[in-house]
Amino acid sequence: MTFLASPWRVRLGAACVAVAGPLLAGPALAASFPERPLKLVVPFPPGGGTDLVGRIVAEKMGEYFGKPVIVENRPGGGTVIGTDYVAKSPPDGYAIVMGTFAYAVNPSLQEKLPYSNETSLVSAGMVAKAPNVLVVNPERPYRTVAELIAYAKANPGKINYGSNGNGTSAHLAGALFATLSGTELTHVPYKGAAPALNDLIGGQIDVIFSTIPGALSYIKAGKLRALAVTSADRSAVLPDLPTVAQAGVAGYDAQAWYGFLVPAGTPAPVIDSLNRAINHAAETPTFQRLVKEEGLIKVTGDPASMDRYVRAEEKRWRKIIRDAGLQPN
Repeated sequence: MTFLASPWRVRLGAACVAVAGPLLAGPALAASFPERPLKLVVPFPPGGGTDLVGRIVAEKMGEYFGKPVIVENRPGGGTVIGTDYVAKSPPDGYAIVMGTFAYAVNPSLQEKLPYSNETSLVSAGMVAKAPNVLVVNPERPYRTVAELIAYAKANPGKINYGSNGNGTSAHLAGALFATLSGTELTHVPYKGAAPALNDLIGGQIDVIFSTIPGALSYIKAGKLRALAVTSADRSAVLPDLPTVAQAGVAGYDAQAWYGFLVPAGTPAPVIDSLNRAINHAAETPTFQRLVKEEGLIKVTGDPASMDRYVRAEEKRWRKIIRDAGLQPN
């Protein structure tokens, strides 16, 4: 005798398959990912501190996965161009963008972002934080933070400070310095750290609140004079330098960070795989040498911990930007 399935049984069976499908696919997806090379977008030009960190992490992630992680530099717009490219990429884990300080402050500085920090991208993991270092052209007359402040007050608006783009840690570190020290500095944005540092060495600008990885080799070579670090604590790699707060600017604290984001909608098993690869990269001897040599502070964890940090930074810098009177572009 042949029995025909009733319509409601057919519908129930289809619903069970629909619900179970993603649950069953999750482990399989994680096991098969990645099946082809990945792309890591660095939203700065080659040669700066972010590019250096990104290339080492990409190399070690590639070794972990057994698939290449190709670095692609997409500078411009204070990191917006590269970030938007990944935000609009397929949510499959194959396009990753380096998130930096700029990612957390751009919503407060740019009136119309082409993506949303809330809905377009999700965290995959952090690898490090980095104090910035206040560096000046060695031909300039100020040798301490106090002398820089005195010169700036005597010559309002005549000190130009460069940055690797609007909204970057170098930009906001300078804005915070001007606000708390009561000085007037003129911001000159560049499309990355390397061209800004080159102009500082050449004397076209006066000051940069650079990431330590970007400036350290120039400091050691005597091409730049370091005055202070921007974090609350001294840097292990520049232990003789005071913090900006210790040098007389009370309450000053600013530092860069390096993390990784993927398009919203990327499956959780894929994000977990990326997070494991990122954490693996941060534990390798190569990255540990970078931490020691470049003055980084290793910070790893799950995607949720990065997300909490980014949200807290967004809130903190929104107030700083408002107090500094900076207007959205």
